[in-house]
Amino acid sequence: MKKYVAEFMGTAVLVTLGCGTAMLVGCDAASGGGYILTALAFGLVIVGMAYCVGNISGCHINPAVSLGVLMSGGMEVKDFLGYVVAQCLGALLGSLILLLIFVSGGVTDMTGGFGANGLAGVNGSAIAGLLVELVLTYIFVLTILGVTDKKANHGSFAGVVIGLTLTLVHILGIGLTGTSVNPARSLGPAIVAAISGNTAPIACVWVFIVGPFAGAALAALTYKFLTKEA
Repeated sequence: MKKYVAEFMGTAVLVTLGCGTAMLVGCDAASGGGYILTALAFGLVIVGMAYCVGNISGCHINPAVSLGVLMSGGMEVKDFLGYVVAQCLGALLGSLILLLIFVSGGVTDMTGGFGANGLAGVNGSAIAGLLVELVLTYIFVLTILGVTDKKANHGSFAGVVIGLTLTLVHILGIGLTGTSVNPARSLGPAIVAAISGNTAPIACVWVFIVGPFAGAALAALTYKFLTKEA
């Protein structure tokens, strides 16, 4: 049960700080400042949480990562399901925290939807959005599988590498889809945005569930192929 609580807490922190930063600074392509700050926020949360709850749950805080670990033989189906439920609830809590902060404080949400993902950067194309999320998640999960492989012996540096990789994929993806690579991170803000009257994010949230899961599955299959002994 403690590992589920750790995943719940970690995902809540990810959404609160990552999406909260996006809401506060926006993602204006004209200057790019919002891109970097938001990318760093998500990446730094992963670094912090890796050293906070990594020894308890592995710090997946992302259903796509959990799928990759499951397919690589690193966890059982029961734990996978428990992780996903905990992660989604954590993302919802993080989004509700942002709702309270921004609404009660009268702060302007620069993203217009609680940091939810969307398809505006790809001109509303679900196919392009799926491809972006698949590719970025593939890179992210493949890195995680490699750096956490016991044979690699990266030890205490794994959290930093994973955080930097998440920052990197955000730098490209923010202008296209807002960068999900995490179904829970997309679902929580989309639900709260819908509660607040903005139903656009929830209408396309399936893209940010299917894309990351597909990318994670492909990454797991690739890593198993590359590390399989002849």
